[in-house]
Amino acid sequence: MRSLARCVLVLLVCSLALTWASLAAAAPGESCEGAGDLGATHWRCIKSGSETNGYIAEHSDHTYSIRPACEIGGLALCAEPGHCNIEGHEGSLFNVYEDGNPEPLAWQACLTDDEATHLGGITPGAVEHAFERLAWPASPLIVQPPKGRTLVNFDTNFYTTNTTPTTQTVTLIGQAVTIEATPTQYRWHFGSGAEGDLTTADPGAAYPDLRVTYRYLRVGTVQPSVDTTYAGRYRVGNGPWHAIPNTLTVAGAPVDLQVVSATPHLVGY
Repeated sequence: MRSLARCVLVLLVCSLALTWASLAAAAPGESCEGAGDLGATHWRCIKSGSETNGYIAEHSDHTYSIRPACEIGGLALCAEPGHCNIEGHEGSLFNVYEDGNPEPLAWQACLTDDEATHLGGITPGAVEHAFERLAWPASPLIVQPPKGRTLVNFDTNFYTTNTTPTTQTVTLIGQAVTIEATPTQYRWHFGSGAEGDLTTADPGAAYPDLRVTYRYLRVGTVQPSVDTTYAGRYRVGNGPWHAIPNTLTVAGAPVDLQVVSATPHLVGY
């Protein structure tokens, strides 16, 4: 019984010593959180963006990099960093690395997108910016009847073949990021004024499956086109896919279409 009590006392003393050492290492203004059981308690401290920049400025003889962290105290890296809030400072969670050391420092940084980008970290905002500046395909517009002519008061058929995802790989902060854009919506401009425009999730289809049609009421030359709205997602390396919150619309090139009237001719009897 006495031996058991001595063991419990040793465990308590060790645990308190570890906790005290961790707390003593935390500078004023840092936020620490603990996790684990009695024998494996660990602490991680979080610095705000200004504190992180201050630390780096004070240790300018070293080089630093950051990588997104999934959770407080976790070493796992992820494309979608965990959310953090330190003294009203909201941001995303990052591990901080010194001189290329594979093990991060004993504290983590709570950074806004701008702060993280400044320090060289991949953020959802940086990926969205890449999504917006990349060139995605404009949808080709196919009109039936073919050869650039249709009839007045006739169901002219429209469709596009741009229906499958397109992927591009970019390098952000030294890491390969794959961005995928999938057509989700089409805005059809029939060339007869804004009142004639139509928005669908349907890309249309070739004759005889008429799904997107329009009747021109007057003869003349029009320039129909179709705009494509893309939904995006991305992944870092071979990691999991993450959705990009905002969509992107790519305008389609107009095509010339002549609307004519049919005139009956007596050709035989």
